[in-house]
Amino acid sequence: MRRAQGSFSAAGRLNMQWRESVQIERTLEQTFNYILETRMQGIPVVNPALAVEALGFVRANADWVGILITPWFMNLMLLPGMGSDWTERWPGSKFEEAFPYGVFEFTVAGEPQLGCYAQCSLFSPMFQFQNQDDARNAAQAALQALLTPPKLSRRDLLRGNLGTH
Repeated sequence: MRRAQGSFSAAGRLNMQWRESVQIERTLEQTFNYILETRMQGIPVVNPALAVEALGFVRANADWVGILITPWFMNLMLLPGMGSDWTERWPGSKFEEAFPYGVFEFTVAGEPQLGCYAQCSLFSPMFQFQNQDDARNAAQAALQALLTPPKLSRRDLLRGNLGTH
């Protein structure tokens, strides 16, 4: 596994340059397990049946996209690749990113171990999931849907009803 290269933005924030999905997933899991053990202790939104798990990270546009499951949220995550244009934005700012399924709004965030990243909430809190397998199945289905263009019927295509999701 190669380590991520980092650089500092004009605002002085660390921007990592991620190179492979295994590296991203391990770093996300370590970072959010630490958050679970420190900042989330005693918080009632934590589902104790769930664990931190990052999965499915692939290249999309200029970035890496995947899902992060935690006992308190499930988020679609963007981590910067070469040429990401959102990493200069301030934490808390929002931007839209297009995927084959449609356009989604992301919020910029950061953690010292990760540098800058962006997130789009899918579920929060996580009490609808009875176990990790249920959460993982939902995450995999969401990621597959995100990266697959919606299917159009012949009727919709001929009528020009292309719709957006």
